Amino acid sequence: MALVQPHGGKLTPVLAPKEQRAELKAKAESLPVVRMTSRESSDCLMLGMGAFSPLTGFMTQADYEGVVNNNHLANGLAWPLPVTLAVTTEQAEAIAPNSEVALVDDETGEYIGIMTVTDKYGYDKVKECNASFFTDDADHPGVQKVMAAGDVYLGGPIVTFSEMGYDEKYAGYYATPAETRELFESKGWNTVCAFQTRNPLHRSHEFLCKIGNEVCDGLFLHPIVGKLKKGDIPAEVRFEAYKAHMKYYFNEKTIEMRVYPMEMRYAGPKEAILHAIFRQNFGCSHILVGRDHAGVGSYYTPYQAQEIFDQFAPGEILCQPIKVTSAYYCRKCDGMATEKTCPHGPEDRVAISGTKVREMFGRGELPPLEFGRKEVLEILTQYYQGLDAGK
Repeated sequence: MALVQPHGGKLTPVLAPKEQRAELKAKAESLPVVRMTSRESSDCLMLGMGAFSPLTGFMTQADYEGVVNNNHLANGLAWPLPVTLAVTTEQAEAIAPNSEVALVDDETGEYIGIMTVTDKYGYDKVKECNASFFTDDADHPGVQKVMAAGDVYLGGPIVTFSEMGYDEKYAGYYATPAETRELFESKGWNTVCAFQTRNPLHRSHEFLCKIGNEVCDGLFLHPIVGKLKKGDIPAEVRFEAYKAHMKYYFNEKTIEMRVYPMEMRYAGPKEAILHAIFRQNFGCSHILVGRDHAGVGSYYTPYQAQEIFDQFAPGEILCQPIKVTSAYYCRKCDGMATEKTCPHGPEDRVAISGTKVREMFGRGELPPLEFGRKEVLEILTQYYQGLDAGK
């Protein structure tokens, strides 16, 4: 056996070798500038490392319409969400066909890449929102991003020459798909289960991870460290919590952790498909998909992110979902259980709302150990107490 092949058959990274980056940056500084949102910048990094293979740039109109209308690129490959770069109508008019532009992160002013603009097209924002998020509600964070964007998309290939410091900040834990594939092969893993997370691991997450680890040769803990919505725990804090969890509660021989720089879209079911596709590029044969995967608020039904996989034909997505139900500690079972395996009612479950947990952390109280591991809870308590002290 061998690792699953990348989506489309091969990795297509567009990150320039280190020895070429200074020259490319100097070239970029002489070109017209397109300033990117944080989401567009993070997509540049994902394209650069090959995580979005087979994409090599921002979507042309043919690919975009294929994705919005039927979840497939123009070449027929499954793809659930647009990967786009928006500008104003005035900016688009000033860009000549097939000309190059510099891609600059709007928040930091950092030059990230160069794009050859082969396509310019208008789009229906409401249609895109409903296709991507199943809603056009202005309170949805993903909808807000689309509605605030410029009215014209630029399409075309890119080359990137910056990793925006993620490679240094997370040295030893920041890896490209080519690197994780090499890592998994060196460990003799043929099947690998990915766990997507934007939160610290509670015991329920740990339990689900261990289910995936039993099914596959190895577990790939793959937390997102790109920009999140307001109120989410910062990546630096979560990173320390992940390391503590791994040190004390996982078998180091069968788990690896690396981080990736994408920004959450909060697209629920569609984002679950995207997560599976790029985990396939990283070398994963399976991905854990639980209750309300990549969701926000009450926009999606509890297991909608599992059901959407059934809309794709067998073999279209090689990274298959391990569909798991909600996990929790059951007092009557005297251990971790799931909705599928436990016959007892909600009154027997250790279930604490996010609001209550944050209040406990702020008071310096640890939630019950049935909820989380002591070493992790102590890290989170320190973080929340720091927030309260700064008020």
